Amino acid sequence: MSRIKAAAWRDDSSSPMQVVSGAVGRERVHFEAPAAGKVDREIQVFLDWFNEKTETDWVVKAGLAHLWFVTIHPFDDGNGRIARAIADLALARSEQSAQRFYSMSAQIRQERASYYDILERTQKGTMDITPWMAWFLGCLGPAIGGAQTILGAVLSKAHFWEAVADFTLNERQRTVLNRVLDGLDGKLTTTKWAKLAKCSHDTALRDIAALVEGGILGRNPEGGRSTSYALAKTSQPSEGGKGQEQWRR
Repeated sequence: MSRIKAAAWRDDSSSPMQVVSGAVGRERVHFEAPAAGKVDREIQVFLDWFNEKTETDWVVKAGLAHLWFVTIHPFDDGNGRIARAIADLALARSEQSAQRFYSMSAQIRQERASYYDILERTQKGTMDITPWMAWFLGCLGPAIGGAQTILGAVLSKAHFWEAVADFTLNERQRTVLNRVLDGLDGKLTTTKWAKLAKCSHDTALRDIAALVEGGILGRNPEGGRSTSYALAKTSQPSEGGKGQEQWRR
């Protein structure tokens, strides 16, 4: 273990920069970065290339930039995170907009096992980076698909709060309803409400009863000690004539 050198290029004073796994004495070197003395020059070449005006599509440039930066490996730590940020920047430039609704960085983190595998094979292989580019571009579809799921949840949540805007809610009710909207694990019971809102069982019961009476919560079919609650929904026709899910006030 050694102290990380922050806000400066790595100096390799103790040993070469390597990505290693395995027990001591049986280490496996996945990657060895260029010598520290080359970092300053390599980064300058990289930045000049990244910022120059070329005919290269920015989506392709995003994959190239990620691989190039993480291969230079200029810092003691955080190289992967910065490489992902650079790729997201290139993708933003490809759309000519700073507002984007998907994250390539998040998708790479979700697929990190295959990411590390293709990265190692590319860095140890020839100068042909076609397999890397195919893998990188293949992440775009799932990244955009994941964004659609997230946006759907955000819009649903915004619609809910708009629908209950006229209903007076206390802070406990807002806190627990937010947890439910974010995807609460398990069923919502009086006991769970009391824990989430940090209140007594009787207070939780009163909070829930008010929401049931207002049509915001509904009781699930099971009763007795197993009584649980869920957000109440109804289906109403939209202006276009198709069914549209609405929150009851």
